[in-house]
Amino acid sequence: MYGIEVLIKEHENIIQFTEVLKQLSVRLLEGKEVDTELLRECVDFGKNYSDKQHHGKEEKILFSVMIDKLGPVANKLIKNGMLVEHDLGRYHMTKLLKTIELYETDKSSEIKIQLICHATGYADLLKRHVDKENSVVYTFAERMLSEEDKELVNKETEMFEKEAAENKVQEKYLGWLKDQSERFLK
Repeated sequence: MYGIEVLIKEHENIIQFTEVLKQLSVRLLEGKEVDTELLRECVDFGKNYSDKQHHGKEEKILFSVMIDKLGPVANKLIKNGMLVEHDLGRYHMTKLLKTIELYETDKSSEIKIQLICHATGYADLLKRHVDKENSVVYTFAERMLSEEDKELVNKETEMFEKEAAENKVQEKYLGWLKDQSERFLK
């Protein structure tokens, strides 16, 4: 199913991003200087690639069809599980950005530990979240959705991806991820 294949590929990129966040956090813990510009770029990736690009497709397309077509089990799985975790990820990114701003005026260890906390909290959340979606949510969708519904998901995903390509979303964020992976994941 094309729509799910795209989401799984994005998961691979998101997991790579979580590894960058972890390595950046380790460096901060070891006393390296805080690079607020790089942390802002991480927030940008989290908000625009992981959330707007990836979660946008899930929420607007796949999850919407699942809730409409697969009844109470899908409704609970999506609304009480996946969407709650999406919101928790947004919380971590929002708090990370606010903490970056705080750090620029207060370079205390307390603020530095908050940077590490939100970066690693986000990374850990996404790793567990991706595993649940890949092993439970997506397999449930592929097994239970009708061929007609799968085709609808595929077509809407194609349109979403076409618009993202026109706006060079993948080019921007995957290029940035490649650069940071080479820097932090050697």
